[in-house]
Amino acid sequence: MAKVAFLLASDFEDSEMKNPYEEIKKAGHETVIIGNARGVVCKGKKNTVSYQTELAAGEADANDFAAVIIPGGSAPEELRVNQDTVDFVKGLYNKSKVIAGICHGPQVMISADILNGKEITCYKGIRDDVINSGAKYLDEEVVVSQNIITSRTPNDEPAFIREILAKLN
Repeated sequence: MAKVAFLLASDFEDSEMKNPYEEIKKAGHETVIIGNARGVVCKGKKNTVSYQTELAAGEADANDFAAVIIPGGSAPEELRVNQDTVDFVKGLYNKSKVIAGICHGPQVMISADILNGKEITCYKGIRDDVINSGAKYLDEEVVVSQNIITSRTPNDEPAFIREILAKLN
């Protein structure tokens, strides 16, 4: 089974963390919650769930993981300004590991400079940022472009989870 990182900071979109996290675990994969710092309690923006980071991005080794999942909400904005977090995502990308982001999750990918030439979807509010990063924006529930998986909103979670599990298996 694969070892899967979840990048998290407070004010994430609750279901975009909870549902993929539970489905990945249910499928038998190992999950590790990574943030800008270790031991931080991250609360969802709707306050229905909270998780504690198990590792700081600077402590995480991209060689140890098969994938990283980046939930949306406001959390990606906080994550993308931490160079260790950006470097972790770029390290996974450089090893052709799975990078999955939903809603605002692609903001971290933009900062890691890994979207040029890819087809990407996201929350429409960051569509121009994705395009300006060199990606082709598609308004679809899920887009798989090589090792990058993206979705738009909580409504797209079933397709997002399905494609992540397909890549992991």
